[in-house]
Parts: sequence; C-alpha cells; structure tokens
Amino acid sequence: MRVLAIECSTDWLAVALGDADGFVERRERAGQAHSERVLPVVDALLDEAGLALSGLGGIAFGAGPGSFTGVRIACAVAQGLALGAGLPVVAVSTLEAIAEDASRQHGARRVYACADARMREVYVAAYERAGAHWREIVAPAVLKPADVEPPAGGWFGAGDGFAAHPEIAGRRAFTGIDAAILPSAASIGVIGRAHLMAGHGVKAAEARPIYVRQRVALTSAERAAGTRL
Repeated sequence: MRVLAIECSTDWLAVALGDADGFVERRERAGQAHSERVLPVVDALLDEAGLALSGLGGIAFGAGPGSFTGVRIACAVAQGLALGAGLPVVAVSTLEAIAEDASRQHGARRVYACADARMREVYVAAYERAGAHWREIVAPAVLKPADVEPPAGGWFGAGDGFAAHPEIAGRRAFTGIDAAILPSAASIGVIGRAHLMAGHGVKAAEARPIYVRQRVALTSAERAAGTRL
C-alpha cells in the first residue's frame, strides 16, 4: 500500500510518499506559505513517482499539536485530495511522529517528545515502542516548562522544546537528547500506513486535527507572531 503524507505543523513543509519499502520525502522551509506550496510539492512528488492519487491506499497528515494554521492546512488538503480520489485519511499525532523520528535516527524505543509550543509553553508526550507500533505512556499535553515532569526511567528526549527550554533536560537523566528533531512527513507516513493497514482510516469528512490547548482560535496578532495551538 502506497501512502501520501503531509506535515505542516511547523515552519517546515514536508510531503512524503512511500510504502513498506520506505518513504521519499520533500521538505522545504515554507514559513507562512504552506497553503501556497503544499499542492505543488504533492504534485511534484506524485509526478516523480509516476503515480496518480487513485493509485494510493490512503493519505496521512500531521494533525498536531503544532501551528494551528498549519495543522488546519494539512487536514484540509488531505481531506480535499482524499475526497476527490475516494481515499481514506489518517490523522497522526506530531508528537508520535517525533518519537518515530527518534527511533529511526537513534534507535530509541522509549521517547519523551517535547515540542516548542511558543507562548512560553511546550507540547509533551511519552511513547514506548510496542512491536511495530507506539504505546502512549503520557498523553499529549501543553505545559509551562516549569511544570514538565518526564516519567521516571530511561527515556530519550526529542523535539525542539529541549532547544527552546534547555532546563527541561535537567529534570531526568535522559539516555540521550536530540533537540533538532521535528516531525517528518516520512514518519507521519510510516505511522499512518500502519493505521491504514489495520483498517483505521476514516472518510475525508471525518478527519480532524488534534488540539491540546483549550483555545482553537487565534487573534490576528497571534497569527502574525506564529502562535501555536
């Protein structure tokens, strides 16, 4: 099963296409231009592979937490493409994708994901590898850095929250930390494909972003400042 994956939850736009043999990813720093760039990147990736949307098994997207505008764009594009091609959709947590990237890059099996949420907050979650899947140990939450308390035990820290708030690294003896990891479209694709293979895809109209802040709308000033929900 070939899967298209879209990730727009950070300043980077990433699109990946792949199957059980791996994913090819295209990545660029889009800033505020995700909505203008995502479809051209999708089209280019499909053209390079010689594929049409109808030849795919489904579409996965980075559902957040992350940039409110970005996750809405990823969701809307996934919905639009899937609706036209009659494909199922899977919403993938960006924090779980960070765990997958930590596994792919460092072999980590227990990952404490910590992403910069701006507004002097971070998004956090903990995942443990269970076979080919991830088991959620700590559910996604948004916290002030002072309130972050990683679970006891050997955890690998991953995500730019460690770069934005380095004091978090001192809360536990992490087995390692990679503060440069951002959720990749390839990892969104790997996780999404597993869900699709298990029959967990939904109709396009049923796809939803993942919000962990109570507010799901921003003022124009907050949007201009790159605030995330």
